[in-house]
Amino acid sequence: MKTWRHRIGDAVLHALALSICCLLSYSLATRVLSRAMTLPHDEVLIGGMWAVMATLFVYRYRYETSLRAALSSMAVASVSFILCLIYLLVFPFRPWGMAALIGIGAVIMKLIGRPSEIVGTGTTTAVVMIVAGMSPHHAWRQPVFRVLDTALGAAVGVLSAWIGLMAAKSRPQRLDKVLKRLRFRHESGDERNNSPKAS
Repeated sequence: MKTWRHRIGDAVLHALALSICCLLSYSLATRVLSRAMTLPHDEVLIGGMWAVMATLFVYRYRYETSLRAALSSMAVASVSFILCLIYLLVFPFRPWGMAALIGIGAVIMKLIGRPSEIVGTGTTTAVVMIVAGMSPHHAWRQPVFRVLDTALGAAVGVLSAWIGLMAAKSRPQRLDKVLKRLRFRHESGDERNNSPKAS
């Protein structure tokens, strides 16, 4: 059973890793993707925020949990972004359109057996539509950009969790090596102390 010191240490390490992951996601989204697509400053910041949100949602204590969260995040994003893209290719942003898409998304998630993802799908749809309303010119690009940001943030979260898993697996091996060396030195010292001294 872990002591409170171990629990505090684990919590601090997880928080530090999460902070670094979020910074990495933001940097990649605001520098790499923005340069590749030549976006306005406001959209660059939105992309960074979206990537950070995806990382926050995905990065967990266990790699398997992070992977499941990433798949869930991409499922939510795919349904929401497809609906928003179809709508924005035909209509401009309207509150009734946003509400209709949220309802349609809820029906789809229920029918495919993912009712727990209804809130996430609705939230994603609302944010994408509102951002599209803030940038009415080429509003249909918003779902496409948000898919890229989500994939980027999720990938950073999963990769970081995998690195943490590998580090955790190698830690006992390194500890065993250290203990073996200490034990060997201790036994060697005992042998020297117990050996007869030359007269």
